[in-house]
Parts: sequence; structure tokens; C-alpha cells
Amino acid sequence: MVRLLNILVYSFCLIYLSCWKMQQMPRCLAMIVLLLLCTAASAQVTATDTITPPDTVKVGIYITSIHDIDFKQKEYTLNCWLWLTYKNKAFNFAENLEVPTAKTVNKSFYTSTTNDDSSIYMIMKLQCVMKDSWKIANFPFDRQRLRFFIENSQYDSSKLAFVPDVRGDHFDRRYTLNGWIIDTCLLQVSTKKYETAFGDDKAPVARVSYSQFRVILDITRNAGSLFWKMFLGMYIAFLISYTCFYIHSDGIDSRFGLSVGALFAAIGNKYIIDSALPESTSFTLVDTLHGLTLFFIFSVIACTAISLRLVKKGRQPAAARFDMIAAQVLLLLYIGFNIFFITQAAAR
Repeated sequence: MVRLLNILVYSFCLIYLSCWKMQQMPRCLAMIVLLLLCTAASAQVTATDTITPPDTVKVGIYITSIHDIDFKQKEYTLNCWLWLTYKNKAFNFAENLEVPTAKTVNKSFYTSTTNDDSSIYMIMKLQCVMKDSWKIANFPFDRQRLRFFIENSQYDSSKLAFVPDVRGDHFDRRYTLNGWIIDTCLLQVSTKKYETAFGDDKAPVARVSYSQFRVILDITRNAGSLFWKMFLGMYIAFLISYTCFYIHSDGIDSRFGLSVGALFAAIGNKYIIDSALPESTSFTLVDTLHGLTLFFIFSVIACTAISLRLVKKGRQPAAARFDMIAAQVLLLLYIGFNIFFITQAAAR
């Protein structure tokens, strides 16, 4: 489009000068002006023609499984088939394939053939141990985003550009990810900029960009049974302390003993869950529910102390009435707060 406009503008100038200026200036001067305009137009067209687009590489992926998800180490294993179609043999993806976010990459199989149009079709099977960051604020009702990127380690974006092959499915819906639901799988192409020249002293600036093929998987955990496996011990601890309200005031020592034991059981349950999760500076749902449980167990102990004081004053009926009221109030508040926080986490 730019080339066409340049040609039209300079053509108009030539015609205009030929029709008007020829009558008012010497013939030699008019020829010089015309020659300069033609030279400028030719240089502009030549400069435009020298900007060649990068060679395209059509790339597709089919993910067969995602497994060995390790929250503590922030990694998972991805198995997939990757295929590429390109014409420039120098790209050599068998040697130059780069997976920037992978801890290890194992090419268990690859083969290449030449098509009728002289393009190269290469397909390979990869097993990659991927590093990623986890969002655990709403664990176990968490939603995660898994990312898989590839680049060519030798050719930057001025020489190579990826084009995604979006036909068909991109993952095996039966075996890909147990315990999770895959919401979306997007194939994208972008340009990754590196603020370095990688030691190239001839580079004009310390910056280079590479074409990048991206696979973005948004997944949601199926948290039904996992929630009860993680938090059942915590709820049992609270219920143990709650039963203290139904022990007669004569057994005040037993009431204190059960509450203190439930307190340590809830703390132990939290440490077990934290050992399976990565470090986090934010307050997670695990922290919220355990903090809530510890607070209500402490409230049970405080209510037991008040009841003991009433018994010491000889007000056994008042102590029994206080126990019944405190039991119902604490139970309703505990259930209500749990429903609120869990619903909030599941809805995010």
C-alpha cells in the first residue's frame, strides 16, 4: 500500500512539472528536477522492497496427559505431540527447539518428511517437566493457569514467525488431567523480548525478540472429596471441643482436657496441609478455616471457664443454662462462617 501511494505521488509530481514547469524554466533544469524525483522514488521503492517478512512455521499440539502435579515444588509433567511445518531447513527444530518454562525436556520420538511443495513436516513426542506458579489463595477450590511455550533458539522474530494450527482438539479429554476440569485451551502466538544481545557485540542494541508459540490451559480443581480429606480432622477437632458443653459441670477437668486436645489436633491438621502447599505470604482459605476453628475452640474453653466460675458460686442451674445457650450460639456461628468463606472461595 505504501509503495503504491509513493508511485502515485511521484507520478503526479512528474506530470505536473512536465505540464507547467516546462514553460517557465530551462529545459536542462527541468530535466534535473525530474531526474532527482525519479531517483528518490526509485530509492523509496527499493528500500520498501528490501524489507522481507519472516518465514512462517505452522505449529500444532496435542496434549496426551498432565500428571505428577507437585504443589510444593511448583512443577508438573506434560506429555504431548508437537508438529511443525516450515520451508527453511536451517530452522532444524529437532536441535533448536526451546521450551523456556521447562525444567527438563525429553524428546522420546521425532521424525520429519518433505512434502510435495518442498516444505518440511516434523512431528515429535515431548515429555516436559514444567515449572509454574500456583495460586493457592482458594485451595482446594483453586483455579490454575498452565503455560507451555516454545521458541526457536537460533532464529529471532525477524527470521521466523509461528502460525498456530487450530484445527481439531488440542488435548485428550479422557486422560489429560485427573481430578481437574479443563475450562479452556488457547493457542496463541506472541513475541518474547529479551533485554540482552546474548553476547553479540555486533548487535546495535542489547535487545532481541523471538517468536513464541503459547498454549494456555485454564483448569479448575474438582474439590468435592479432596475438601473433606483435607479438613475432616479439623472439623472433628472442633466437634470434640463442642461436646464439652454436654458434659456435666462436675467433670470440669474433662471439659478442659478435651478442649485443649482439640486445639492441638486442629494445629496439627494445619501443619499437615501446609506441608503439601508452597510457601505463600497471603492469607489463604486453609489459614482462614483453621484460624476460625482455633478461635471457636478457644471460645469453648472461655465458656467452660465462665461455667466453672458459676459453679464455684453455687449457681449450677445458671451454669447449665449458660452452657446450652453458648453451645447453640457457637455452633450456628461456626457453621455460618464456614459456609460464607467456602462459598466465597468456590465462587472466585
